[in-house]
Amino acid sequence: MKIGKVPEAVLKRTVLGQIHNRREEVLLGASVGEDCAAVAVGEDEMLVMSTDPITGTVQDIGSLAIQITMNDLASAGAEPIGVMLTVLLPERTSEQKLHRMIGQAEAACAKVNVQIMGGHTEVTKAVNQPLFSVVGVGKAKKGRLISTAGARAGMDIIISKWIGIEGTSIIAKEKENELLAHYTQSFVDQAKSFDQMLSVLPEAAAAVSSGVAAMHDVTEGGIFGALWEMAEASGVGLEIDLKKIPVRQETIEICEFFEINPYELISSGCMLMAADDGNTIVRELEKQGIHAAVVGKATAGNDRVLYAADERRFLEPPKSDELYKVV
Repeated sequence: MKIGKVPEAVLKRTVLGQIHNRREEVLLGASVGEDCAAVAVGEDEMLVMSTDPITGTVQDIGSLAIQITMNDLASAGAEPIGVMLTVLLPERTSEQKLHRMIGQAEAACAKVNVQIMGGHTEVTKAVNQPLFSVVGVGKAKKGRLISTAGARAGMDIIISKWIGIEGTSIIAKEKENELLAHYTQSFVDQAKSFDQMLSVLPEAAAAVSSGVAAMHDVTEGGIFGALWEMAEASGVGLEIDLKKIPVRQETIEICEFFEINPYELISSGCMLMAADDGNTIVRELEKQGIHAAVVGKATAGNDRVLYAADERRFLEPPKSDELYKVV
């Protein structure tokens, strides 16, 4: 299999196809496109959990690991509480480097009032670069959980911020010298600074209060992967106008330079949403200084269509992220 998420067919057949045992306390379990699980812990409250590894970069790995997990919890409408960290290190790792990475994680947690509750740290021959795997824990009231599967035919599809900002930042940092041979320092620095926009907690909170029906943090596989996962989880079709999908010029130019597709580039910081009235959510986000756009509609049936001017094509299942072609 290729690097990245396992293909959807393999996930359904070989992973999800073997998960049969059920508990009544589990309110939301494993399925295609869902980033979180939810467990009832009281009459009116749930624990919401998410897990994610960081494998595509080692720069800022501590802060990225926390941010990605916080985004998953936020996309479910949950309040983050804490994280468990598993840190796997190659033999050559210094204590100073470990100190820096854990410092990054703690600083990211402090920003959102989340505690590192525990975990496991190990030096192992099984990895050739540091690997952080995070389990995030949050809480939500019953009836307030937002899932990827909440989109319904006729709903607006909304995207917050811009696609590809995480991948753009990672590439700009990992390939800075290569980019500087063709672009100015200010251009590269601007692309690197996109890592300051990776939190989706503000837009998630605003969207929940404005009647959002489904949310999905756009991560590995990019916006094309996220659109497919939301449609698959919700059992709907899509009509998406490619020209309305927001993308930064820096992302376009860096993707052209490395000959990769920005629509299939890892995109944390960008939230995909579905709602009956997408324009209301866009207005609420804009009030908070968060760019957003309605890019299309959910439809009845299974056709997932992308169109731009006279061009019309069908969305395909998620592929290996374009980031892996570069770093």
